[in-house]
Amino acid sequence: MNELPELSTDGAIATITLRRPGQANRLTADDLEHLAALIEEVNDRPEILVLLLRSTGKYFCSGYDIGSIGAPRKIDFAGMVDALEMARPVTIAVLHGGVYGGATDLALACDFRVGAEGIDMFMPAARLGLHYYRSGMERYVSRLGLDNAKLLFLTARKIGAAQMLRIGYLTQLVEAAQLEHEVADLARDCASMAPLALVGMKRHLNRMARGTLDVEAFNADALRAYQSADLREGQAAWAQKRAPRFTGQ
Repeated sequence: MNELPELSTDGAIATITLRRPGQANRLTADDLEHLAALIEEVNDRPEILVLLLRSTGKYFCSGYDIGSIGAPRKIDFAGMVDALEMARPVTIAVLHGGVYGGATDLALACDFRVGAEGIDMFMPAARLGLHYYRSGMERYVSRLGLDNAKLLFLTARKIGAAQMLRIGYLTQLVEAAQLEHEVADLARDCASMAPLALVGMKRHLNRMARGTLDVEAFNADALRAYQSADLREGQAAWAQKRAPRFTGQ
């Protein structure tokens, strides 16, 4: 059975699904290469505005296969996760179960993380003797704050869903029965926005958070949106009290 991650699409919304439930969806070197290729494929399809990351089975993901750490691979874990953070569409991690190890950074790289009550997470790097990679630590600090990053990295403590929400790891925490409904609503809201503004602001917000804003690129994207037909359509729809019909132009 092919257990590599799978890409599916439904209009402007794409989904990457992790499919190794019998092993808590742990990732192998082949998965890293395949995920990087799927992200690139999504980036090359301008009609896709939202990318969901979800998984099968009891757990969301247990991170990279511990036994394979240090083994040769074409794509390293950090590079794949960084590619997800910089993916063109808005990204949403659907967290129905436990999030462990490198999977905590995989989800953190997404723009939104919607979690179900009862999930938990932990980062065992120090317990394994592993010094985590730079971009992942920077993501933790920029998105969760220094104190919370230290708590998770330096103690390897497991924390529950309520604390995940409290420290800002989760964007939303919902009852398990409501998870799919909330994710669908969030994806639909994002997909209904003007593409140039949506994609441009997503890109530059991430760069602002990292302190790497390219002012020239920011100004070019802002001007492109300002001169777009979609802005005129948005103005007309607002005045006419109707839903806008954006074309990405």
